[in-house]
Amino acid sequence: MRSITERHFSEASTQELVDAAAAIAAELAQRPAPESPAACMRLAETLAAASDAHESALAGFIARVDIAGETRRWGLPSTQAWLRSRLGMRDSRAKERLTLARQLHRLPTVTALLAAGELSYGYASTVADAVVRLDDEDSARAETLLLDMVGQGFSAGKVAAFGRRIRDVIAERDGHETAPEDAQRGYERSWVTSTRSLDGGRYIRGWLNPEDAAIWDGTLGPLAKPGGPDDHRDLAERTAAALSSVLSGGHRATKVTVICDLETLTGGHAPARLTDGTPIPAPQARRIAMSAGVSPLLLGNGHAPLYLGHRVRFATAAQRQVLETLYPTCAVQGCEVPGTLCEVDHVNGWALGDSPTDIDKLALCCGWHNRYKHTHPQQIHTTHDPATGHYTYQLLPPPDTPAASPRTTDPPAILSWAA
Repeated sequence: MRSITERHFSEASTQELVDAAAAIAAELAQRPAPESPAACMRLAETLAAASDAHESALAGFIARVDIAGETRRWGLPSTQAWLRSRLGMRDSRAKERLTLARQLHRLPTVTALLAAGELSYGYASTVADAVVRLDDEDSARAETLLLDMVGQGFSAGKVAAFGRRIRDVIAERDGHETAPEDAQRGYERSWVTSTRSLDGGRYIRGWLNPEDAAIWDGTLGPLAKPGGPDDHRDLAERTAAALSSVLSGGHRATKVTVICDLETLTGGHAPARLTDGTPIPAPQARRIAMSAGVSPLLLGNGHAPLYLGHRVRFATAAQRQVLETLYPTCAVQGCEVPGTLCEVDHVNGWALGDSPTDIDKLALCCGWHNRYKHTHPQQIHTTHDPATGHYTYQLLPPPDTPAASPRTTDPPAILSWAA
């Protein structure tokens, strides 16, 4: 019977197998636990091994979604945000699962053992977290070392503690310990290095002496606190948002000028540029021009300046104070970025003159969704409560993708195959 069942399973589609697993889990959840504690122990161990195999499949699904950037088509800024909002995961669990999905391709032994049910999800995620900051060569070494610890019976906590100093362990084993380059700078003076990535972002590293660290803590500390019980961002994400808020002058001052043709801003393909000459592709220029703290310098025929964004474009401090009382979080339904860290958004679009800077035409929107809203207007449904003046932006599925609920599946036919 088992070979027949396995043969039918191999012929089933991935969708059918997922439907079958969901149906079995739903049925099992409704059944009371057996009276025998010993039987419950055996069943729990078997079910936990099956759950680990499910985690292996889930990691593969998450990895494919993450690599393709599919979540952005659905108006979600990241894969981690998708795991939180659509799969109901706590932020720590979402981050853990995403790390495992991103690292499995570099951990062939862990991948095989997890899929076979011979390695628990806890150990697999611990190894994946340990190799995040390692190159491929050191990752392979770390995988061997940490799996050796698993084989020796060390707990997941011990393996995690070992993994946190895996770089030092590898260096000690290979005999090439070297003092970090940063340590040669000393600790009296602060320093920051910044490297621009190919997509326009920046990698930042640095050290602050005690005096500058006190300024950092006093300025960013209050802004980096969680915005409420529904703010699931980790400290690093909240700190980055706080830093951006401070650098943009509270979203009130013009900090950046994007020079572009009027045709570019209204849908053309001619590239724009920053004042230092950095070229900006037309789609990116339009996204930047929608950001608070950015002034678009429009050029006409002969590159004559036609319009330079002025301060009436930006909400006043009083207007922002009112908006922060209306919007505890981003106006996008389900987005948890606190309103204090959001940008002032012109509901109907400022660039083409459709939305004046009037309080009844403004909302608070996080930076990512602010840009998404203006580049994907067909995927935003706006509702307005005239009694409170509050706008709500609802994300719609991509036009070529039918919405589906993963919890409303009919009992799959595959169940009959195993009967």
